[in-house]
Amino acid sequence: MAGIRGILLMLSIFVMVAAGVLSYDRPPPRKDFFIPRLKYLSSTSPEQVHISLVGPDKMRISWITKSDATAIVEYGTSPGESKFSATGATTSYSYVLYTSGKIHHVVIGPLKPNTIYYYRCSYDYTHEFSFKTPPPLFPIKFAIAGDVGQTGWTNSTLQHIAQSNYDIMLLPGDVSYADTVQPLWDSFGRLIEPLASQRPWMSTEGNHEIETIRFIHSTPFTAYNARWRMPFEESGSTSNLYYSFEVVGVHVVMLGSYTDFDPNSDQYKWLRGDLAKVDRQRTPWVVVNIHAPWYNSNTAHQGETESVDMKKYMEGLLYQARVDVVFAGHVHAYERFSRVYNGTEDKCGAVHITVGDGGNREGLAKDYIDPKPEISVFREASFGHGEFEVVNATHALFTWHRNQDDEAVVSDSVWLKSLSSDPACKV
Repeated sequence: MAGIRGILLMLSIFVMVAAGVLSYDRPPPRKDFFIPRLKYLSSTSPEQVHISLVGPDKMRISWITKSDATAIVEYGTSPGESKFSATGATTSYSYVLYTSGKIHHVVIGPLKPNTIYYYRCSYDYTHEFSFKTPPPLFPIKFAIAGDVGQTGWTNSTLQHIAQSNYDIMLLPGDVSYADTVQPLWDSFGRLIEPLASQRPWMSTEGNHEIETIRFIHSTPFTAYNARWRMPFEESGSTSNLYYSFEVVGVHVVMLGSYTDFDPNSDQYKWLRGDLAKVDRQRTPWVVVNIHAPWYNSNTAHQGETESVDMKKYMEGLLYQARVDVVFAGHVHAYERFSRVYNGTEDKCGAVHITVGDGGNREGLAKDYIDPKPEISVFREASFGHGEFEVVNATHALFTWHRNQDDEAVVSDSVWLKSLSSDPACKV
């Protein structure tokens, strides 16, 4: 198995170099985990189970079986109970010489808030999973980690997230780092299943999800769209690459850095309409996730169109809507900015936070621009994750938890006041 991991890593690095992903010098990589399929599982046993929110009271259960199996979820509020059931759709995809297992997506509900549900997939009674629905009222806690991958650093990050008692996980892109080596998608699914089967994981795409190979595989996001189906239709979006959802008093927007975003694009028009419909009485907080950061004082990933042009086109929409926080990935380090708009500090602008340090194989982006810009409040090249706890309609606490040396350390924290509660920033 060690030989297989080495071959997969070499192939993925070769493809990344050929595609121009390695755009700057990184510290030495750390090896991927490769988690094989458990031998005792039958061909219809569910694996790589993860869940995601669908509307205010529904959950999508996603899993994979090796061979054909029924896309059904049986669930209830007590262990072993199956008072309810729902069926869904099954799909699969091919990528060069790889063919995926059977990918099942089933939406269940309506569900009660703040309730533990027990569920089984594909009539498999040997494996029972459980999840807890989000609370009906404040407080609510989000865990955030971008550029996750599947290394020793990733494992440490996931352990710390598991201890955080979070309600919802936000992933601002670059999830598995499969980088065209499709078995790594399966490995990643197995790695995160203990967490992702218990709490909803809401993702947007990054550059490592594109996975096109010139003249061989021209369709982007094949694996990502098949495996990570998000609730885009429910928010009026036409693409799985951008969407929004609401939970408790928070409107969360997941934008796509690697699909069209100019003013003539579907995404721009959708975002303008989505933000216009936000009711700040019902959802006093608005949070946006992107992959490529719009503000960045690290030397890595400077001048990329996904950052520069997307900011040029879309920052005005976010500012007019008084978006509170923008989380980003891509840069493999942590950085927090002050409230900012158009490059300068603005008390009615969003706080931009880069958390692209989940644990990927490429290492940390250690070099920062000197001198530090005044709008950059805190920056550090370490692996870790963020936690955004919305306490009530007016205040939230953000903390960044460094896991350097495999120890969780709260290295940065800030209390934020919602812009909807600031009379000077009323829309």
